[in-house]
Amino acid sequence: MKVVPSPLTRWLVAGAALLLSNVAAARAGLPDFTDLVEQTSPAVVNISTVQKVEGKKILPHGWKLPELPDDSPLNDFFRRFFDDEGGGGAPEHDARSLGSGFIISEDGYLLTNHHVIDGADEVIVRLSDRRELKADVVGSDPRSDIALLKVDADHLPVVKIGNSDKLKRGEWVLAIGSPFGFDHSVTAGIISATGRSLPSENYVPFIQTDVAINPGNSGGPLFDMDGEVIGINSQIYSRTGGYMGLSFSIPIEMAMEVADQLKKSGKVSRGWLGVLIQDVTRELAESFGMERPYGALVSKVLPDSPAEAAGFKVGDVIIEFDGREVERSGALPPMVGRAKVGSDVPVVVIRNGKRTTLKVNLGELPEEEEMAAAGGGKAKTSADRIGLVVSDPTADQRNEMELGDEKGVLVQSVEEGPAAHAGIRPGDLIQRINNVAVEDAGQFAKLVAELPDDKSLPVLVLRKGSPLFLALKIGKE
Repeated sequence: MKVVPSPLTRWLVAGAALLLSNVAAARAGLPDFTDLVEQTSPAVVNISTVQKVEGKKILPHGWKLPELPDDSPLNDFFRRFFDDEGGGGAPEHDARSLGSGFIISEDGYLLTNHHVIDGADEVIVRLSDRRELKADVVGSDPRSDIALLKVDADHLPVVKIGNSDKLKRGEWVLAIGSPFGFDHSVTAGIISATGRSLPSENYVPFIQTDVAINPGNSGGPLFDMDGEVIGINSQIYSRTGGYMGLSFSIPIEMAMEVADQLKKSGKVSRGWLGVLIQDVTRELAESFGMERPYGALVSKVLPDSPAEAAGFKVGDVIIEFDGREVERSGALPPMVGRAKVGSDVPVVVIRNGKRTTLKVNLGELPEEEEMAAAGGGKAKTSADRIGLVVSDPTADQRNEMELGDEKGVLVQSVEEGPAAHAGIRPGDLIQRINNVAVEDAGQFAKLVAELPDDKSLPVLVLRKGSPLFLALKIGKE
């Protein structure tokens, strides 16, 4: 007897077939990383460092050694283990840390992050074949967080160098590294954004991804689907210390430029314009006669700088640098930094509502100490949390404000945010925040990053010579 399926049965069978077909198609559309991992893993290395740490006095601060008779056998014990003058304290020990890296030449040159090897007395590179080789630090650059290492070996596997300029949001990428010491761990994700500027890093246009990166991944490669390195995994955004979906990588072009300079001279030279800048808000754009907010607003022209010689003025809005559009203020420092020192560069600004082109001869970016003396090198922005740009006051500013030995950071600009709501103004000297004395701009940035949410915090400012407490409150994001 022939069974004829009902219309409902035929519809269910057809639906099931369509669903299975769609699942198969979806699976077929997902990337397969197996060949890529097999081809690239041999050139990825584990990096371990050893740093000699001097013993510290064990006796708590403010405590004194007990007064004992001269012939007491405990005198030698306390002097040996608790007294600085007696050389006491915990014995010297080794502090160890882990990171990742990758080989860029067959004769043993490797790239990693500066913070992976910073302060290390010994750097050991473990290859994929489990060989362990001592590495020499050829050079290291804190501003870009790049370090170039060299091991004594030949015919090593190397990575292919790609091009991060061609990256598009949504593109698949893959990372290989040693998170928490687990060698050659593979994680994958997509490009979230390019050209990201971070508050603590002025000269790197970071690649943002959602690739899982954790401690130990630092310095490892970020690959595209062609198996080419397009970035160096460097930072994560986290409130817990672990991965939270936001990872940042240094573009490989910048890393290779830095490596080339480190190899040739052991240091990195960057272009220098000599201005303090900030973003253009909607209200500021309207006041400058601009149709929309974009560009980098010059809030200060540093004395004896290339910008001063070229005729830059406070209030200029830089919209183009060497033919490249400046959409936000954070995009300008990497452009200037990568430009050749001594070159003549056209810069387009909006001044009094009109476009003006200035020709500037770029200088070499001074060391941070020299920049701080000029009033612009150690400016730190914490706009993502409280909306401030601050700097260490210069000698002239300290004299003008009659600061004497008083410390603090000078408010350069205030953006919309908790600081503005608290009443903090440009020109204020912030001396204490959350009951902690402010020493300098670097320490201030760390203090701000650690401030609790949803709690009123006291801020002591010096305004026109008079101290003033303000209440700062950071809302939960």
